[in-house]
Amino acid sequence: PMDRHAVHLSPDRETATRVGTRRGKPVILTVDAAGMAAAGHEFRVSANGVWLVDAVPPGFLTIT
Repeated sequence: PMDRHAVHLSPDRETATRVGTRRGKPVILTVDAAGMAAAGHEFRVSANGVWLVDAVPPGFLTIT
């Protein structure tokens, strides 16, 4: 989450690219959200539709 209280997740690659481009050249990581949910991680949705999670353990990430 860096300086934020939660990790903000994008629902698709296009959204992630658009959001990431605001800070320069984006690096897109794919999150195994289904695996995280099965492992008991809790996701929530903000008022503006952004998916949030407290942390994403490295084992649930791949570089795409």
